[in-house]
Amino acid sequence: MSTPPDPPEHPTETRTRETNRPVRPTFRPAVVPDITQRAGEEAARDNLVLLPSRGSRGRRAYRLFYADEDAHLDRDLRQVLWARVSFTPYDERRRPTGEPEWKLMHPFRQRATMERMRCQICTAPAATPLGSIFLAGPADYASHEAPLLTNQPPVCARHVATAAALCPHLGEDPVVFLATSAPVYGVLGTMYGLVDGRVEVVAHPREPLPYGHPNLPTLLASQLIRRLARFRVLTVSELQQDLAELPGQTAPPRLRPSA
Repeated sequence: MSTPPDPPEHPTETRTRETNRPVRPTFRPAVVPDITQRAGEEAARDNLVLLPSRGSRGRRAYRLFYADEDAHLDRDLRQVLWARVSFTPYDERRRPTGEPEWKLMHPFRQRATMERMRCQICTAPAATPLGSIFLAGPADYASHEAPLLTNQPPVCARHVATAAALCPHLGEDPVVFLATSAPVYGVLGTMYGLVDGRVEVVAHPREPLPYGHPNLPTLLASQLIRRLARFRVLTVSELQQDLAELPGQTAPPRLRPSA
């Protein structure tokens, strides 16, 4: 039996692009987004393995696994392997505890809010009768033409101002993408390969890989990406006015920071 070839050390180039930045407040807020990683939530020990598998065209390929993998927890609905990060205890309001690590998003909570289209602040359903609200800073995109990619989960109408206050790069008047079509696109993560017989990191792609990409079997995902395919571009005040004009609304919703 012939020895299978080593997996590639350089992933196939993709022309997609990650957008948006992590939340980084300059003050100590009372509200912390659910997606924010907390002190004490640590990456799991490195027990990754690469095993031979049959490629889609019958060619020998490799696939990344955990040595003690639980396919129901460690892989998403499209069978991509996800980074493991522990959880701190939850408080009486079922929110994570511990000091926020503002530069980091917890992989599981980011994926859960993105998959279910939940608010990144409170995890309530983010959809409104007008669409789902995604926020961006003025410099996040070179163009506001569809389609756009985002790693930032949506926000509910109640927490638009809260999200803006927690993320200084959004500026005083964030760009609002009111999306009526925002399908799942792919993932951002780390590529692994065999180096001298050991499983090692071989690349940190700057661009998210779309689902179906040939390098996904050896990628460990950490962020889920959605594609904003159809949307209107608004200011926060325009969003507030549009929501106020919905049937049954007697006054503009209060888009101020809230818990």
